[in-house]
Amino acid sequence: MKPASEPRRHLPTSPFKRPRPAPPAERFSVNDQVTHDRYGLGVVIGVEDEIAVLVDFGSQQERITTPFHKLYKL
Repeated sequence: MKPASEPRRHLPTSPFKRPRPAPPAERFSVNDQVTHDRYGLGVVIGVEDEIAVLVDFGSQQERITTPFHKLYKL
């Protein structure tokens, strides 16, 4: 058996569509205004490379890790 770590090969004659590549992660910088589905409006106050962002939502500060599914830049 093949090890599970190898990606499967896509054959050009396959009737199935090629899997889509993952979209690039959103990049945030300090002082970006953002909105979150759970916490509402906020301002980015810290960025940890491409790992997480620290956001001030007024009443609380939250560290949100990648992927940023519910965090959107305004």
